[in-house]
Amino acid sequence: MMDNLNPTFGLEADLKLSVKGQVLGGKLQVLLLSEIDKCGSITHAAKAVGVSYKTAWDAIETMNHLAGTPLVARAAGGKGGGGSQLTARGAQLVENFQLIEAAHQRYLTEIAGQTGGLLDDMLLLRRLSMKTSARNQFLGKVVKITPGVVNAEVVLRTGNGVDVVAVITHDSCQRLGLTPDAEAFALVKSSAVMLLPAGQNIQTSARNHYSGRISRLLPGAINTEVLVALNDITTIAATVTNVSAEQMALCEGVPLSVAFNESSVIIAVPA
Repeated sequence: MMDNLNPTFGLEADLKLSVKGQVLGGKLQVLLLSEIDKCGSITHAAKAVGVSYKTAWDAIETMNHLAGTPLVARAAGGKGGGGSQLTARGAQLVENFQLIEAAHQRYLTEIAGQTGGLLDDMLLLRRLSMKTSARNQFLGKVVKITPGVVNAEVVLRTGNGVDVVAVITHDSCQRLGLTPDAEAFALVKSSAVMLLPAGQNIQTSARNHYSGRISRLLPGAINTEVLVALNDITTIAATVTNVSAEQMALCEGVPLSVAFNESSVIIAVPA
């Protein structure tokens, strides 16, 4: 299992109101309305919330438009001079949002207190939602980053102790926010995986070299997919021609080594 990859975390979420798919506002907009109700001024309310007068007024216009009825009534008198107040609908929106927000927080607290690894499963579902054409996907943590002149070598260690070495550009390393202990995926296409006879001292330039046993063969019209189990959980898939599979006398249970170059590894991080 990969419990060492599951961080201790809480559950947070922002509540937003929408009308026909368009966001009416969230906590910041409702806070703005609440401050207008307190001080009777858009200018003062904007300062209290920490936004400019224009930003505050644009937000009010948007909310009035989406709500279909004014939420803020502004008296004449120029910028900041005429005073403003919430309409009955605006006051009702603030009150209802506060009630919904309180219920929302109680709901999050209840979920966070659930037993049975509910949050761990939510994190797992997030991982499973990733879509990629790469047949081999390794989830792990970055244990080492070695910078070079142009590229950086990244070592990812899975929960089963399998190390995967990748070489990526410095720009990619920074863009992905890779640091030691960061969670990441190593992706390798099955066509990039080489099959080597087990027990033979074969030297290759591939940094990623593992030993296992064939757990399954999936022959097709031209190619055969070979699944090699490194342990009870980690399996590496390779694609070879049917001719190669016959020449190597591949069959289930046979010891086999697999290898792939570090340049064939793509590093990805959860969105």
